[in-house]
Amino acid sequence: MVKRRSPTLHTSRCSRLPICRWVPPRNRQCGCQKRSPPSPPATFPAVSFTSGGSESVETALKLSRAYFKRIGEPERTKFISRKDSYHGATFGALALGGNFLYPKTDYEPLMPGSFHAPQPNFYHCEFNSSTPEECGQRCVDAIENIIRFQGPETIAAVVAEPVSSPLGAVVPPDNYWPLLRELCDKYGCLLIADEVITGFGRTGKMFACEHWGITPDMMTVAKGITSGYIPMGGAILRKPIADAFVGGPNAAFRHVITFGGHPVAAAASLKNLEIMEREGMVENSARMGQYLLDGLEELKQKHSIIGNVRGLGLMCGLELVKDRETREHFPSDADLGPRLTQGFADDGLFLRGGDVMNIMPPLCVTPGEIEQIVSTMDQAIGKVASDLGAA
Repeated sequence: MVKRRSPTLHTSRCSRLPICRWVPPRNRQCGCQKRSPPSPPATFPAVSFTSGGSESVETALKLSRAYFKRIGEPERTKFISRKDSYHGATFGALALGGNFLYPKTDYEPLMPGSFHAPQPNFYHCEFNSSTPEECGQRCVDAIENIIRFQGPETIAAVVAEPVSSPLGAVVPPDNYWPLLRELCDKYGCLLIADEVITGFGRTGKMFACEHWGITPDMMTVAKGITSGYIPMGGAILRKPIADAFVGGPNAAFRHVITFGGHPVAAAASLKNLEIMEREGMVENSARMGQYLLDGLEELKQKHSIIGNVRGLGLMCGLELVKDRETREHFPSDADLGPRLTQGFADDGLFLRGGDVMNIMPPLCVTPGEIEQIVSTMDQAIGKVASDLGAA
């Protein structure tokens, strides 16, 4: 509870709060827009601000369809994403997801025109590939098959998370994203990178796409843009896409979010980005992420129920299996999730347990805190393994 007002906040912030959609953006919005894109403004000159990740994805879907209307290809209305992904809680984002963790049947029929390709998850490759590169190639081939079956002239965009959070920080093979970029260029559809979770330093780069040297046509962002202190998000557009919305009122993208780009959120984002740069948090994510990954690999050598460890930066994942050879998960009646979650909490670690786990500490985490995380996980996993007779 705030017990007294701050005169400074009242005079210097609140006096600039009014926001109007039909006049030029306020100074905070302008500053935030200039600092948000990952590349020089000439590459990503436009941001449509939202108040969260789901809205950012929804905005990207609308922008995709609107873009093709403006360039004379109105039949491009369909989207391709991946199985077992998550893109948000709104209706269009839900249709993209195809996530087995959520009761889609409660909301069916979902938005038509969304199709799902296999995830580039080499540990559980749908094609039983013998190498990561083969897995990456075959997963991209599967997307191409969908494009060709549906008709290239009907596909608006391919939407994908650079690193899969629902599957436990699954990092795709190195050839996957470059091949995906080539595929979208070949058929003239857009490539949308959903960086809501991976963006703003989480993977040891400002944006995860930088790991593979590719430039998407749009990126959706949220979460890390303000470090969660206030709701904020956006859809960032590459210049050729943004240019389609310039040239008069009929060209402009006008169907926007009420609180998108709110001055308070924009101010929080600017300060957040300033602190991240000043304190080298992206670089710290890369260093501490490798330290965490090394610690998790040591746990894998110690506990036979740990089947796979993966990650980029401070977005690490760990997968538990009943059998390392078959990679079979424990049955649901093993109560793996509740047991682990409670075991972690008993030692002061707030981490959601389960067959697959995302371990994503704050970007300012220290080596000592990483060691504490690994030690706590060691104890909890060891106890659960012993209780299940799998030690």
